This record gives sequence, C-alpha cells and structure tokens, in this order.
Amino acid sequence: MSDAPARSADAGTAAPPRPNAVVAVLAFAGIVVSLMQTLVIPIVPELPKLLDAPASDTAWAVTATLLAAAVATPVVGRLGDMFGKRRMLLVSGVMLVLGSVVCGLSDALVPMIVGRALQGLSSGVIPLGISIMRDELPAERLAGATALMSASLGVGGALGLPTAALIADNFDWHVLFWASAAMGAIAVALVMAFVPESRVRTGGRFDAIGAVGMAVGLVSLLLAVSKGADWGWTSGTTLGLFAAAVIVLLAWGFFELRTEQPLVDLRTTARRQVLFTNLASIAIGFSMFAMSLVLPQLLQLPTQTGYGLGKSLLTAGLVMAPSGLVMMALAPVSAAVSKAKGPKVTLMIGALIVAAGYGLNIVLMSEVWHLVLVSCVIGAGIGFTYGSMPALIMGAVPASETAAANSLNTLMRSIGTSTASALAGVVLAQMTIDLGGYALPSENGFKTVMAIGAGAALLAFAIASFIPRPRAAVAEPGPAPVAAGTAAGTPSGR
Repeated sequence: MSDAPARSADAGTAAPPRPNAVVAVLAFAGIVVSLMQTLVIPIVPELPKLLDAPASDTAWAVTATLLAAAVATPVVGRLGDMFGKRRMLLVSGVMLVLGSVVCGLSDALVPMIVGRALQGLSSGVIPLGISIMRDELPAERLAGATALMSASLGVGGALGLPTAALIADNFDWHVLFWASAAMGAIAVALVMAFVPESRVRTGGRFDAIGAVGMAVGLVSLLLAVSKGADWGWTSGTTLGLFAAAVIVLLAWGFFELRTEQPLVDLRTTARRQVLFTNLASIAIGFSMFAMSLVLPQLLQLPTQTGYGLGKSLLTAGLVMAPSGLVMMALAPVSAAVSKAKGPKVTLMIGALIVAAGYGLNIVLMSEVWHLVLVSCVIGAGIGFTYGSMPALIMGAVPASETAAANSLNTLMRSIGTSTASALAGVVLAQMTIDLGGYALPSENGFKTVMAIGAGAALLAFAIASFIPRPRAAVAEPGPAPVAAGTAAGTPSGR
C-alpha cells in the first residue's frame, strides 16, 4: 500500500488558528449552496412565459440541477480526497457563481438550463466542508461543527423559499440569480481568507472510466424517477432508462471492484456501518422532502377546498423558515447526544421525531400554527439525523477517503428526495377533488403522503438499528503523527 496518504496526514497536523472562523465560513458556504436549490421555486409557474417555452421544457431548469448535482457530488468528493478539499470547495463555489451569472443574463431556455446545471455542480460543498472539518478542527470541536455543517443543507432549503418569494414578488426575476451570484462570491472570498488547505490526500490517478459509468447510470436512474410521471411510468423511454440504469450501474460496480484506484471504494461502502448509514440516508432524504412537498401546497390551496389555507407563496415560505432555524439550533444538541450515546442513537432518535411530526400533521393541518409546529418538529428530527450521519460515516472510513464517503452519503439523501418527489407526485395526481373544473390534490392524498413520510422515517429507524456500535472512539485527524505505511484515520472496526 502506498504511504502517500500517511505522509500527507503527517504534514497537515497543524490546527488552524481560527477554528470558529473555519466553522462559520464552511456553514455559510453550505447554506448558500442549499439556498440555490430552492431558488427557482417561486418562478417555476412563470418560467414558460418568462422564457417563451413550453412548461415541459422549462421543467428542465429544475431537472438539470438535480442531474448535475448527482454526478458532481461523488466526483468532486473523490477529487477533493486526491488533490485538496479546499481547492475543490473553491471550484464548486466558482461553479455556483458562474451558473448564477449565466442565469442572471438569460432570457431564453438553453442558457437557463446551462446556468442551472452549473449551479448543480456546486452541490459537493457540504460533504467537502465536513471533510475539511475532520482534517483541521480540534477533536473536541468536530462533532458539533460537522452537525452544523450537515444541517446547513436543511437550513438553506428552509430559508431559501421565503427569501426567493420575497425577491420574486418585489423585483425582476433575474435578481434571484444576481443575489445568488453575490452570495456565492462572498462564500468563495471567505473560504480563500479563512479556510486552510488540508494536506490529507490520497494522490493517485482519477478513475475517469468509473466517473463516466457512474454518471450515465445515475442520470438514467434520476431521469426515469424525476420525469416518469410526465413521460408515463410504462412508456418505452421511462422503462428503457430504468433498464439502462440497472445494466450500467451493475457493470460500473463490477469495474469498480476490479480497478486499482476506484472512484468509489465499494468494499469500504459495503462495511456494515457505512452501508446501513447510507440506506438510512435514502429513507431520511425521502421523508424530509415529503414535508417540502405537502406543507406549501396545503398553505396555498384555496379555502374552498375545505382544507387549503389560501395563503401566498411568501407566507408558505415563512411558515417553513422556522424549521431551518430549529435544525441549526439543535446541531449542538445532536452533537452532545452523539458524544454521550453515539451517533447511531442520535440517528434513531431523529428518525422517531420525524415520524412523530408526520403523525402530528395527519391530525393537525387546519391552521397556520399547526403547520408551523409540524415543520419545526420534523425539522428537529432532520437536524438530529443529518447531524449524526457524518459522524457515522467518518467513524468507518480512513481520513484519506472522508470527502468521497461523505459525498456518497449526500448523494444517497438526494436519491431519497428525488424518489419522494416522484412518489408523492403520483399519489397527489391520483387522489384529487374537482374544484371549478380543476383537479386538485385531495385531503386524503396529503394524508397519504404524510403517512408515507412517517413510514420512511420509521424505515430509517429500523435500518439504523442494524448499524454496529463502535468498539472504540472515532479516529481523529491530525495531532498524532501517523507511521509511514499506515492509512491515516483508519477506523476502529468494520
């Protein structure tokens, strides 16, 4: 085994002089990137008119971001492990700024899709930030910092909707993207000023064939999931994409197991702790996104339905916003529970809280304060689960593979959210009422989606119960020199 990672880890043992600044900057960068994901929601219904294109085509402004993020996140994570996490963090930030500028200058469909795809390429910021924290922060700061960084995904998503709605209601729609570009530029400048470059690296050769194979397989899978409702689930295109995804991903896995320096180390991924954490992440990602689909619709549907609250998009965003603040506030609580009982327990507690939130939503959905309460309860559970996942991943992989492993975990959450969107769309399209000639989702349809969300959270709880308890403390970065020939941060057990 090459001793390059060991020498790199040994060279990078100095702690950063400003750990508070490192945590704050990385969390800010994570929030900026997650804000981007909800940026276009307020203008999606207007995009056909704004871009002079059919609605079926303008939907690619959302789909392009999803596909680009799915491909970029694991690739950027692997490149970060190989060539420097801060370097790839800056590249991701630049992609966000560039994509925002392209969208800000666009009045046509193609440049909008290109810009949104470039924005999607920035999605590796959160797993890269978590990995930098592992390399650079003192051991006593790591759990709380990574919980905060992981929660920034939910925080940005919750705060993005009201912010974007406020801008869209009061300014030209291009301001959404200029604001995104400005925040991205600030994040890049702050990273350059305050975040050190870790020297924990693997080096080696980039697995280009593996990257292409994974990209083709993931794009086929997510295209089928996200567009299946539009194309028809039994259409030749949808079934062909599903078949291509299965064939390509199986061939990709066969190749990855036999290449010397794979893009994704499937043997590490198959370790029980990593495998079950990733499976639980899919279920939690599914459960989290169900809330984002149901609550805004309930708030905005007309009161004539008998269950809609007739509120504006801005009001809907403001109702969702407190959940993001709850996630951030509970990051240190999540870290404290993980320190006392282990991240497995934290994940299981969070999953139960999420399930309880959906159960509460089934019986409390007739007042605005009901939905504020529900979003905060679910947000609290998401904060616990998202705070525990990086600790579980980092407790089972070498320090030299942290970015790739965290990026794969982030991808698993994204697959969960994409699946939730597709399944909830099918349920709400099938369970409808007629109001003035328009088919609207029925109350029972919403309750069914909530029940599915609760079921996904309970599934995550059950999966998490199979995660093994660590036999020793999580290996910490840096301070102790690593002997040549020993992999940096080798986990205590499989």
